[in-house]
Amino acid sequence: MKNKAFAVLAAIGCLLFASTAFADQPFDWQKGLQPAATSIMEEIRWFEQYTLWFIVPITLFVLVLLIVVVVKFRESKNPVPSKTSHNTAIEVVWTLGPVIVLLFLAVPSFQLLTRQLAPTEEPELTIKATGYQWYWGYEYQVGESPLSFDSILLQDGDRAAAGKEDRGVYPRLLAVDNEVVVPVGKHVRLLVTAADVIHAFAMPSFGVKIDAVPGRLNETWFKADREGLFYGQCSELCGKDHAFMPIAIRVVSQEKYDTWLAAAATNLGDANKALMASVDGAAKSVNVAANAAQ
Repeated sequence: MKNKAFAVLAAIGCLLFASTAFADQPFDWQKGLQPAATSIMEEIRWFEQYTLWFIVPITLFVLVLLIVVVVKFRESKNPVPSKTSHNTAIEVVWTLGPVIVLLFLAVPSFQLLTRQLAPTEEPELTIKATGYQWYWGYEYQVGESPLSFDSILLQDGDRAAAGKEDRGVYPRLLAVDNEVVVPVGKHVRLLVTAADVIHAFAMPSFGVKIDAVPGRLNETWFKADREGLFYGQCSELCGKDHAFMPIAIRVVSQEKYDTWLAAAATNLGDANKALMASVDGAAKSVNVAANAAQ
């Protein structure tokens, strides 16, 4: 009986793991940043934790000072206020202290910005993303006939036809009809613009966030280190349906990407379904192996 209960718990655990292992997305009560899928995001996560070593002590120090001032210099205890107007030592400390702290923050932040804005590698794939009210259009600049398609929020009534009924992998308000597909470990250049109002392309797991401005072409890049399905959203208020223009990027192996790209040139829907079948099949084989091991 004990073994059966353990087996049931293990199976439930595997099912829960299976529903989230291949999709990076926000979750309820999330307090930290999403798990990193690129080296840039790894550095962003490190920098966030690094800054806490300065922010927390400074916040506590200011809190202590406020408490001291409130208690020690309250009106009932000091009816006659202090007339002190100058203290050289204090002015030197509160000038040099922030300067030193800012230097410790500035150096790593400038290094991170340099990596983000000045990549050292040549792009291996270029994708143009155009924001519309309220969806995204993508254009793969490959070969002589670029592949282009729109990516629209997946409606609940279309889930069955699209084969995306698993809300753990294809969550409500984040899943789309056509994901962007890129190969793992490849430098992807992303050109971002808009056709109507200002939007913003944000992919938290990649450390990517850049404005999409009408009449202007902004450039960023990413290099995914692992396969999976990653979600982002427009992060610039762009109208009544701003909350309903998600971004979904599927990172696959080079072989799967090549197969998808060749098929998508003639039939995008069938190419997506074939890619989903191959990815879901691989995921199921991993889960079966995990269950067998238990």
